[in-house]
Amino acid sequence: MSSEVVDRDAPVHDVPAQPRLKGRGTPLRERFFHLSLWASLAVAVVFLVSLLAYVLAEGWPRLDPRLWTNFPDYIDPGRGGAQSAIMGTVWVIGFTAVHCLPTGVLTAIYLEEYADPERWWNRAIEINIQNLAAVPSIVYGILGLGVISRGLGFGQTVLTASLTLSLLVLPVVIISSREAIRAVPQSIRQASLALGATQWQTIWRQVLPASVPGMATGSILALSRAIGEAAPLLLLGGLTFITFNPTGVQSQFTVLPIQIFNWISQSRAEFVSLASAAIVILLAILLVMNSLAIWLRNRYSRTW
Repeated sequence: MSSEVVDRDAPVHDVPAQPRLKGRGTPLRERFFHLSLWASLAVAVVFLVSLLAYVLAEGWPRLDPRLWTNFPDYIDPGRGGAQSAIMGTVWVIGFTAVHCLPTGVLTAIYLEEYADPERWWNRAIEINIQNLAAVPSIVYGILGLGVISRGLGFGQTVLTASLTLSLLVLPVVIISSREAIRAVPQSIRQASLALGATQWQTIWRQVLPASVPGMATGSILALSRAIGEAAPLLLLGGLTFITFNPTGVQSQFTVLPIQIFNWISQSRAEFVSLASAAIVILLAILLVMNSLAIWLRNRYSRTW
């Protein structure tokens, strides 16, 4: 038998880089396509920057402590604030998270780990969840008004608003949680089961810890959608003028989008300034939530 001796001191030749592949097409068409993409991006950025500049210019004089500590005042708008709307937003979104996140995560676990995809009812559940994610928010408002507010007798309260928004964002939570669970390799489950763990122990100790970053990211983005909704809450009877903070789930409420809608519909310039300042607060909250979602995804994501 012949054996080859490898000379470790021999120079190693670099492998030439593969050339970048390009499709067929004339340079004129490619340049026109690239120019169209850049033009579309420039138009979008210009509109966004113009809108932000206008809102900041209008609302900057009212970005002071009074906006956070004072209640709305229609007699003297200069002294008015958005305290009731801010606290109402905290109450509604807080209970929305309490209602939808556990339900969404448990549903995703069932569909990914326990449900038999061959059963017709499981397929029906999956199809309906995907369809519900595209339903307009006003439809959920009608559902909340007819079933939760009047049917169950909860009235125009924080509980009604949080349950309605939970229905709105629940499909998003389920879909994002399923994607996070699905991203965990099947070999992790097989190795855990091979070591004697039960299916639930495998899910609790292996699958869920690995999928928490994706679940958290999807949940935060879902709540970001809920915090900017006004149409379903207006249909439920959210108050446009309120001078007290909610004290429980049975309290009446208003939220920042409803307060902004009310102020922007007034004719006096002071209300326009208040609405712009409230928009800045809402944008800041959304920016913080989206930044947190991006940080969680980049910080705790795993590459299998």
